[in-house]
Formats: sequence, C-alpha cells, structure tokens
Amino acid sequence: MEHNRGSYEKYIKRPQDLILSGLAFLVLSPIIGVVAILVRKKLGRPILFSQNRPGRDEKIFKLYKFRTMTDQRDDQGKLLPDKIRLTKFGKFLRSTSLDELPELMNIIRGDMSIVGPRPLLVKYLPLYNEKQKRRHEVKPGLSGLAQVNGRNAISWEQKFDLDVEYVDNVTFIGDWKIIFRTCKKVFVRAGINNQNDDIMEDFGGTK
Repeated sequence: MEHNRGSYEKYIKRPQDLILSGLAFLVLSPIIGVVAILVRKKLGRPILFSQNRPGRDEKIFKLYKFRTMTDQRDDQGKLLPDKIRLTKFGKFLRSTSLDELPELMNIIRGDMSIVGPRPLLVKYLPLYNEKQKRRHEVKPGLSGLAQVNGRNAISWEQKFDLDVEYVDNVTFIGDWKIIFRTCKKVFVRAGINNQNDDIMEDFGGTK
C-alpha cells in the first residue's frame, strides 16, 4: 500500500541520495582502497560479499559489502558456522561499519537510500506479519531509525516497530537527524552487541 509521504520523498530524497553517496564515495575512496587491499591480504578473494536482499515492494536486488568471513569448511565441504568464520579483522570492519561502504554503489544504482530500514535476508519475507511487511514500502537504507536506537542491542520486534515508524514519518528533517546520529554512533562504535562477534540470531517470526 503506497502512502503519501509528501513532496520530499517524491522530489528531493533521490537526488539527495545521489549527491551524498557520490560525495561520500569520492571522500572515502582512499579508505575504501585501503580496506579492499587489507581484505584481499587477510581474507583473500573475493573482496566483496554479495547477497540477494529484498528492497522496496520486496523487489530483490544484489547487496554489496566488504567480505568479513573466511571460507573455512568442515570435512564434508560445508561452511563452518558464521561465528567461527568471522575473523578479528572482520569484527573490526563490522564494528566500525567499514564493511558497509560498498553499499554506496547500491545507493547510486537506486537499490537503496541513505536512510531507510536495513535490507534483511530474503528468507525472512514469509515470516513478517502484516505490520512488519510495511518496512518494504520504502527503499532500504544504509542506516535507519532502528540503527540509531540500538542496532543489535534491541529485539527484532523493536527493530521492525522502528522501521514502520520511519515509513510513516519520512521527512527531510527526520532523515538528517538519523544521518547525524549515525555518524556519531559510528565514531563511538555504539549499538554493537556485547557478544564480541557482532552476529545476531536469525529472525524466526513474531509469536
């Protein structure tokens, strides 16, 4: 169901996304280059991790991130659990959000926005209730209301409630508040869980 979110979303948000992501890509290109070299050296190829994710109206797109895990496998050739494959270097990339810099390409391509609900796994789609499905009424974002209000420290249900709250209140001022709060949290590395692995349990549906 498409809701009227005003002229901001229709005429300003997309150009704003292009300008901000383009500027960020230019300014951060030295950091992106260094991270790419380190990922290649410490984790090997491929440098980028790609995965299908649902975007606006549940349209599937290819999300790009820097790789943070090894390809360690067991005797049967199956990948080991994420907690084992996530390296110390990978944890650092995640805690500083450096692994998400390639998502700037997704924003430039139009798959994502600077601000919006985070794009989650395709396998979660059948698990959402009617309210939670509304998070897909807008483009997914590099950061969102849930990310500046706890990130991995809050429950899935709390995240989805914040996502829907954002969907109902997309504004220029609201987006910039989230952008500034995101920058602050990245610098202080806040909102990461305390398990020292930065891996949250899968969403299993709301009972």
